[in-house]
Amino acid sequence: MGKPVFENRWWVVFASVLSLIVGSGAIMVFATGVYLKPLGQELNFGRGTFSSATGLANIVMAFTTPVLGRLIDRYGMRVTMLPVIALFALATAGLSLLTSSVGVLMLLFAIQGAFSCVQTPTGYSKMLTARFDEQRGLVLGIALSGVGLGTILIPQYARILLQHFGWRTGYMGLGVLIIVLAFIPVAVFFAEPEEMKKDREMMRQTGVRDNPALPGITLSEAIRTPKYWTLVIAVYLILTVTNGVLVHMVPMLTDRGMSLTAAVGTMSLGGLALIIGRLISGYLLDKIFAIYIAVFFLIVPMVGVAILLSDAAGSWPRIAAILMGLSVGAEYDLIAFILSRYFGIRAFGALYGVISMFANFANASGMLLMGWCFQLKHTYIPMLWTFEVVLLIAIVLMTRLGPYRYPVLRRQPVKQPAAAASK
Repeated sequence: MGKPVFENRWWVVFASVLSLIVGSGAIMVFATGVYLKPLGQELNFGRGTFSSATGLANIVMAFTTPVLGRLIDRYGMRVTMLPVIALFALATAGLSLLTSSVGVLMLLFAIQGAFSCVQTPTGYSKMLTARFDEQRGLVLGIALSGVGLGTILIPQYARILLQHFGWRTGYMGLGVLIIVLAFIPVAVFFAEPEEMKKDREMMRQTGVRDNPALPGITLSEAIRTPKYWTLVIAVYLILTVTNGVLVHMVPMLTDRGMSLTAAVGTMSLGGLALIIGRLISGYLLDKIFAIYIAVFFLIVPMVGVAILLSDAAGSWPRIAAILMGLSVGAEYDLIAFILSRYFGIRAFGALYGVISMFANFANASGMLLMGWCFQLKHTYIPMLWTFEVVLLIAIVLMTRLGPYRYPVLRRQPVKQPAAAASK
């Protein structure tokens, strides 16, 4: 007899797609962009102040994400993730209680940030990289396309709730959606294979903190290598730019005379492009050296930022949103794939958790820089110019990573630079 249907590893991909529709980016970046102006106007918060609150949420998330990664490595995915998903849903709904107090604003966003770590790709990427090797790039691309679906659906969902019920009901509706699309799929489909359970039980009995049978190096070994910090810094710079621009895309476009409906529709185009970018990069990662793909998807947002700098009208803002979406779509599966090929999967949860910590610092930095630039200068232009330089630096860093250390085992690896990989 065959395996029970829910034991098929592709159900994990399905659950990941659904869950990441309400990922932390969709909820804390794209929905926030929809609510930023009306909430700020009602409660008398400037964009810099509001961006400081969302930035604080990302900073708190940055510190909790590595903890989540270690807990997942130690205790497993589902048992760790389910209670935190429920708390994230409650914290998101709790934003409906916001008042004109800056202290309350900061507190409620910090609470949301503490639990939002569960809806980053950390846990989902851990399961996917453990279950898939030869098709890893494609699977990551498919599963993490849920983030792209979120960037299409969540702004529209938030806009409908805003226009018909107000932003307070909007936040409560987001909390309910997290339960439906994340908690339930993870509870039903996200079962670990028996071998992973046995490995974890053995580690608990022996006191070993990670599984030496899996390919890869430990967290303590990785953080002593220049390659790891090169990747971390590059990720920080890239996400500072892309998330900083995307959080402020809707207010930026409405400032230029676009209606809220049209601006959110433009963001949805970016979400569609995110899915396309994710699938394209996921497909290519199994065939082309990942750093070549990374450089291409760093040039793409440079063009998008240049379009925004030009203040071009007509279809150009939509093209800029599409280019930014393509880049974001490629980034997260690139990060997971590159991490697994340079450092293995032995301590993937912890390694990805640390990178996610800096990614969340980047999200906070991008929001704050764009928000305070506008609040002080009444324009985003100076920061957009700075972001172009930042992306150039990120390209240089990515090209310094060299060849893979842990190529695919079951077939001939993709062609990559011939220089020997260093630890």
